[in-house]
Amino acid sequence: MRSHLPAFVAVFVVVLGLSVPVQADYGAGRTAFNHGDYAAALREWRPLAEQGHATAQFWLGYMYNFGRGVAKDDAEAVKWYRKAAEQGEAQAQFNLSVMYEYGRGVAKDDAEAVRWYRKVAAQEQYQYQQAHAQYGLGVMYANGQGVAKDYAQAIRWYRKAAAQGLALAQYGLGVMYANGLGVAKDYAQAVRWYRKAADQGNTKATSGDSAVNSSNAKSYFLSALMSSQF
Repeated sequence: MRSHLPAFVAVFVVVLGLSVPVQADYGAGRTAFNHGDYAAALREWRPLAEQGHATAQFWLGYMYNFGRGVAKDDAEAVKWYRKAAEQGEAQAQFNLSVMYEYGRGVAKDDAEAVRWYRKVAAQEQYQYQQAHAQYGLGVMYANGQGVAKDYAQAIRWYRKAAAQGLALAQYGLGVMYANGLGVAKDYAQAVRWYRKAADQGNTKATSGDSAVNSSNAKSYFLSALMSSQF
């Protein structure tokens, strides 16, 4: 039974200190992107990406992923995410995990999704991405996607993400306690974690809904995605 929230939340990071021939061009591209001039951003970033600039590769992948300044092309997005991910770029690793989990631009492969989530989960210097990857691993263990179903492991990863303040993971812990999954059923603990999530604006937690409902979970995911600040 797929009982937990999908693990796609779009989050971003600029990795500094990369050695490329024309560092200033990356900044010019970022300024253009922030002003909605995607064509100018593309002109700056594509040469850098082709030279191996990991952050430019990530953003080029993002532009193809979401159709910013180019025709939407998930396969091309995966290509550039992979190039950046292989250099250790945390956001690219996370987005590549998601592409594998949902089969976007690449054949669906839960084991590959788990592999990339693990890489991000180990990157302590990128706490925002790390927390989402930890949550993603919790989802995979809770649902038995790419790994054997293991509620104890799901709880472990949810706790790690929840400790970093991720509302999705806090809500997930509430669900686990409310339903006795991997822990003894404990409504007091469920309410505690729902309240933490609700304090951050998680509307599912505010309703106190501990029922498992995959369609509601998908709606929550889409809402979270659309409200993200790109």
